[in-house]
Amino acid sequence: MVPPIHTFPPYIVSLFLSIIPMRGNSEVIARYPLRKFFPPSDGLFKKISYLCSKNKRNSKRRMRNQYKLIAIDIDGTLVRSDQHISPRTLDALMRVQERGVKVCICSGRPAYGIAPHAETLQLGKFGGFVVSYNGGDICQWDTKEEIYAKQLDEAVLPYLCDCTRKHGFSILTYVGDHIVAEGKKTVENAYVQFTSMRNKMPVQEVKDFQAEITYPISKCMIVGDPEPLHQLELEMVPMLNGKAEAFRSEPFFLEVVPQGIEKAKGLAVLLNHLRLQREELMAFGDGFNDVGMIRFAGLGVAMDNAQQVVKEAADFVTESNEADGIAIAIEKFVL
Repeated sequence: MVPPIHTFPPYIVSLFLSIIPMRGNSEVIARYPLRKFFPPSDGLFKKISYLCSKNKRNSKRRMRNQYKLIAIDIDGTLVRSDQHISPRTLDALMRVQERGVKVCICSGRPAYGIAPHAETLQLGKFGGFVVSYNGGDICQWDTKEEIYAKQLDEAVLPYLCDCTRKHGFSILTYVGDHIVAEGKKTVENAYVQFTSMRNKMPVQEVKDFQAEITYPISKCMIVGDPEPLHQLELEMVPMLNGKAEAFRSEPFFLEVVPQGIEKAKGLAVLLNHLRLQREELMAFGDGFNDVGMIRFAGLGVAMDNAQQVVKEAADFVTESNEADGIAIAIEKFVL
């Protein structure tokens, strides 16, 4: 029979009490039958229970203070299908910024297409950032200072145009405040019009894409039906190896960006600029091009509407973009 703990020497009791908080939280109470160590009326049991629960609260507080930068994809993540941020999500993001947490919009869109959401979130007021072109360009939004930028190698353009024409797709890029695109019936192309709607940028249709665009450019995008576009992706990746990166951000969008560019690498540059560690980064995403940053972040959060590969890479799966998924995760882990 185990003797009551109050009969132990004081240094043994002190050691016992010092060990329990280190166990992590009050689950130790359930894991170890501490009642058998105490007389029913002994206040020491209550003291140990209190210390364990206090440690659990402190652990949660440390976790809530851990994240200093929140990176958020736009489409399928920050905005609903109506292209607006839900009131609850907006409120959560405003509250974390008021606490000093930096917010960064991290998207494949150009800065022009991100700007309306950056203004809605008041990134300028709170010193937030815009990471555009899948990590190819980083801008501090209050000063509009370009922290980092990388352009696509012009030498890959002939190959991209040949692939587009051969397979009957459309190719596009962003020039200033508009989209330049080449392809069969480009103006009527649903995928071209979709990116035009997302970015609120008009489309300029051209007959010779390579001749009409203005260099430098940060990325090109080939758009088309998902299955044949996936086959083109498999063909292009080895052909572009060492020259550019090719990946799908959506089943119908094949993006071509400078070599070494992806959201995770862009965020690594931003973390270094802010002198933060990756463990202090929380990231939200839903698409194929979000997998890297979800894996890279200290806490990677996938939306419930995310591609399965994104969910598998995530530390936590929240509700969908239509059901305040960002707000729910921020309220759980940060606020």
